Parts: sequence; C-alpha cells; structure tokens
Amino acid sequence: MSSEGATSQGTASSQCSGIPRLRCASLGLTKELFATLDLYYHDAFHSAAVNMAIDEALLQLATVPSIRFYRWQSPALSFGYFGKFADVASYESKRDLVRRWTGGGIVFHGEDLTYSIVVPATDPLLGESSMSIYEKVHRALADALVEIGQPAVVVVISDRESARSARKTRINDPCYIIDRDCICFANPVRADVMLNGRKIAGAAQRRTRAGLFHQGSIQGVDVAYSLAERFAKGLSSSCNMRKLPAAVHDRAQKIAAQKYGTEDWLRRW
Repeated sequence: MSSEGATSQGTASSQCSGIPRLRCASLGLTKELFATLDLYYHDAFHSAAVNMAIDEALLQLATVPSIRFYRWQSPALSFGYFGKFADVASYESKRDLVRRWTGGGIVFHGEDLTYSIVVPATDPLLGESSMSIYEKVHRALADALVEIGQPAVVVVISDRESARSARKTRINDPCYIIDRDCICFANPVRADVMLNGRKIAGAAQRRTRAGLFHQGSIQGVDVAYSLAERFAKGLSSSCNMRKLPAAVHDRAQKIAAQKYGTEDWLRRW
C-alpha cells in the first residue's frame, strides 16, 4: 500500500537517509478531518477474505465516517486488485492469500496493524481530492506516532516527481487507487510515513457511489491500543467506540463467499 502527494512546513531529511529524491516533513498539529468518527477496534480475528469483506460491507452500510482497526487470524498476504497471482503463488502454502479490492502491491500481514477508513458519499470531505485525504490521514497517523515517542515523518516529493510517478499508474482505470509499489513497503513514495529511514505506513484508496474507502497497514512499530486510539482522535476529537453491527457481519459473510474467498477472485489475473 502506498501513496502520493504531500506538502509541508520544514523538512527532516535525516529520517530518510539513503532514499533518493525523497524529502520528509516533520509534523505539526493536524486539522481534524471528521466532525465525528465511529471507531471499531479488534472485534475479532478473521481470515484474510473475511477481513476484506468486512471492509467492503462497512463501506456499503456506514452512515458516518468510520475507522476499523483489525488483525489477522493467521499470517496473511494481500495483493492489489491488478496484481498477478503468479507473483504471490509461492506463498500459498505459508500464508492466507487474498486479492484486495484496492490496488497496489504485496503487503505481508500478521505483525502489522491494519486499518480501514470509510467515508460515506454524503460527507463534505468527499469534495477533496483523494491525494489530499490520503496525506491528511497519514499526517494524523504520524502525529500519533510522535505523541508516543516515535519520530515519524511524512514523505514529501516535488510536484514534478509526483506527476512523473502518476503517469506510471492506471490513472484512467475505474479501479485506480493511489499506489504503485510491487512490494509496498520496499519503496516509500509521496505521503508515506517514515520512521528512522524506513517506510512504516502506506495505504490505498477507492471511491465508489457509496463513498471513499481508505485501507492502510502500519508495520514495524508498537501497535498497542494507545496508537490506534491516538490516531483515531487525531482524525476527530469526537470518536465513538462501536461494535460492528450484525448487519455488517452478515453482509461480509456473503461478500467473502461470493468474492474474496473464491478462486476466481484470487486468481483473476
């Protein structure tokens, strides 16, 4: 999962030593994205297919902006919508494989903290560009990391570099998302989150008639509840802890059975 686009006041290039052409921005106070935010945290451990299905079901049914933090039933690997199954086939006996609804590259799950944000189509935030939302979400995450003593920064690149990278994406495809790594955490790009010279957070987005879906992974840092809570509060000072409704679980079971858990979906490319 990866990114594009960021602006900054000041830089902290020492955090990105050895990474060509990238600059990193130190963080300031991030303006809240949402007036209110429903928070779902570790309702249960699920298979890779069910985790993807719950995210999609939540997008379909949520009436307010929501963030869901979750873990995996077993070591897993997710790969982007356009990814080739042949590129991950060697992991089939070792990990629970799933093709994401969003695009991007290969992400290993198990020790990470995965999260999804859904924003209903009626929310004013949908008037902003996907890149602007992506950057603001990652700035809230980086602020949360700084609060717990982790000197996180957000990658900044020039507009020219951004345009050059964008030309390499499927920018005219209806499933276009902001992502372009093969192994997502190998190469940081614009608006990714860095810590001590390495990428520790990336994401991908998809827009539908139902709204905006943002799916991300945080790797290689303390994933205790305090991080998730601080991250959520950075997005909105009015966070409401919720339990996933039965309707979401029911819808997810159907989506998993018809889509994410099928061989046709997994091996489609």
